[in-house]
Amino acid sequence: MKTNKSILGAGVVSAIAASLCCITPVLALIAGTTGMAASFSWIEPLRPYLLIFTVLVLGFAWYQQLKTKKIDCDCEEDKKSGFFQSKTFLFLITIFAIVMSLFPYYSSVFYPSTNKQLVIVEQQNIQKISIDIEGMTCEACEQTINYSIGQLDGIVLSEASFEKGNAIVEFDQTKTNSKEIEEAVNKTGYKAISTKKENDEN
Repeated sequence: MKTNKSILGAGVVSAIAASLCCITPVLALIAGTTGMAASFSWIEPLRPYLLIFTVLVLGFAWYQQLKTKKIDCDCEEDKKSGFFQSKTFLFLITIFAIVMSLFPYYSSVFYPSTNKQLVIVEQQNIQKISIDIEGMTCEACEQTINYSIGQLDGIVLSEASFEKGNAIVEFDQTKTNSKEIEEAVNKTGYKAISTKKENDEN
């Protein structure tokens, strides 16, 4: 049974599109163009529907491939079916679709560590702020923002959260300031909406 190439193509495209909002930040970081990281964040609300569509398309393709056929005069043509109509090809496409669909859950492995040796002379120089950020949709967004902020001198801690829509940052105010941190966020393509000082809990 020939597998419809256009159906498989639709399945692959939808699998990639479902995770595009998380793939883009990684590609942007690798390419050194973090400003495009938020380019496809608008796709995130469609992710569940794209994943469902992917499952349905691949399910139909497997049904077409595996369903029993009556032997007829076309049997010789079936024997000549090439690689692109084979179960092996469909299996590879399915694996690729799964890998793409699950990308948000392992994307963090592509981000380099931002750990830097930092000597704080005075504890009183450490300032803690909370930045409200627009556009984050998944963990890859968090990693992009943390990486960008972490490139600044004097950063002690950066913890972005797409669920809360903010980033908690601790820094040495003798080496950087909240304005520079906001600029680092905005460079990624996400938008720093507002910044406020956090109360010192110590």
